[in-house]
Amino acid sequence: MTQAWQQYRSAPAPGTRLVRLEELTPGETHSLTLASEKGTFPLLLIRLDEALFGYVNACPHQYLPLDQRGSRILSRDGEQLRCSNHDATFSTRTGEGLGGFGLGCELDRVPVSVDAEGWIVVGAST
Repeated sequence: MTQAWQQYRSAPAPGTRLVRLEELTPGETHSLTLASEKGTFPLLLIRLDEALFGYVNACPHQYLPLDQRGSRILSRDGEQLRCSNHDATFSTRTGEGLGGFGLGCELDRVPVSVDAEGWIVVGAST
């Protein structure tokens, strides 16, 4: 996994608490904007059964939020994310571009894990 997300000026520090795991419904996306003195950071969380994924919420085609035009960006089977702006599609599990303007691109993955108190935090999976 690349660490491209850390190159964003407003990237959150490892260990930053995001939301409690119980707040994420399996099979749905959860969009957050993290604010700090460095600026804002758009984050997209996805929970598929027991798997948890985090991405910078910016389509690499034009760096617009994937869910800018609507929150229904996850396929029924949960395996693909679709940019609501230009229909670029990406693998939910890897961030790899699968179709449309997503081909040849990749979403910036943000490592997330769950701490001992049930919070989703930024940081390497354990």
